[in-house]
Amino acid sequence: MQFIDTHTHVYGPEFDLDRPAAVQRALDAGVGMLLLPNVDASTIAPMLQMHEQYPDCTSVMMGLQPEEVQGDYKQVLGSMERELERGIYVGVGEVGLDFYWDRTFEKEQLDAFEIQLGWAKQLGLPLSIHCRNAFDHMVGLLEKHQDGDLKGVMHCFTGTKEEAHAYLDLGFHLGLGGVLTYKNCSVKDFLPEIPLDRIVLETDAPYLSPVPHRGKRNEPAFLVDTARKIAEFYDISLEKMAETTTSNAKKLFKC
Repeated sequence: MQFIDTHTHVYGPEFDLDRPAAVQRALDAGVGMLLLPNVDASTIAPMLQMHEQYPDCTSVMMGLQPEEVQGDYKQVLGSMERELERGIYVGVGEVGLDFYWDRTFEKEQLDAFEIQLGWAKQLGLPLSIHCRNAFDHMVGLLEKHQDGDLKGVMHCFTGTKEEAHAYLDLGFHLGLGGVLTYKNCSVKDFLPEIPLDRIVLETDAPYLSPVPHRGKRNEPAFLVDTARKIAEFYDISLEKMAETTTSNAKKLFKC
C-alpha cells in the first residue's frame, strides 16, 4: 500500500533537525513519494538540495507562491522560468492567488499567476494552485486560459460544493489534506459527490496537521491519518484510497 504526498514543504527549516528521520517515517508509513512545491527565490536551493539527497522519493515543482509576490516579481519569475528549462520539474507550483491578509500586490499577483499559467501550458506541466479569498478571480483566469491543456490540483481545497464543482468542470483535481479531519470542515458533507478519480492527497507539511496530531508540526507520515478519514467518508477501504489517489497523482504529475 503506497501513498503520494502531492504537496509538502519538508525541505523547509522546520525539518532541519530531523529531515532524514521524517523521510524515513514517511517511507515506513507507506508514503513513498513526496512532491515538493517551491515558495520563492530563497527556497529553490534547499528544495533542490533535498531532491538531490532523496532522488528516489521526491519530485520538485517550480513556482512563486502568491503571498510572496512583491514589486520585484517579474525579476523573480524570470529566474524561475530559466530554472524550469532544466527539465527536472514535474509541475508548476506553488502558484495562485491569496487576498486573505493583504491585497497590496493584488494586480501583481494576478499578472504573476497568468504568467505561470502560460508556463504550464507551454511545458505541458500540471499546476499546484493556492487560492484563498480569491475564488471569483481564480475561476475567471482559469476559464480564460483553459483550452484543454491546463490541468493540476487545487491545493488544500476547503471550499464550498459549488466551488468544488467549478474546479472539477474546469478539469482540475482537488488536493485534500489534514483539514478534512477537522470537525468544522464542511467539505466532508459533500465529499462523496466528488469522483474518486479527481482527488489527490497532500499534507502541506509542516502546516495543517490532521487529527490526532493537530497542534503538532505536520509531516508526510501523517498523510495516512488523513487518508483513513477520507476513506471513511467514501465508505471504502484504506487500501482502495491508497490505490486510487496514488494512481491519480502518477497520471497527473508523471511521478
